[in-house]
Amino acid sequence: MGGRPNDYPTDIDRQAEEMFFQLVKDYAQRQGITERLKTENQMEWVGRMNNCKAQAEEVIMAKLIMI
Repeated sequence: MGGRPNDYPTDIDRQAEEMFFQLVKDYAQRQGITERLKTENQMEWVGRMNNCKAQAEEVIMAKLIMI
């Protein structure tokens, strides 16, 4: 551990943030959540995106935080 004491938590935070945004994007794409849906039915879009975010958070907690 040659770095500063705060380097490790900062690195984990950066990894978690990058992973979060990529997972949300992937989940939304797989579920067909589009900008068109956002325009036509905002409440449906919000609900489905919130689901994607919750799934991504679960994965991140399991893979990065709870190691």
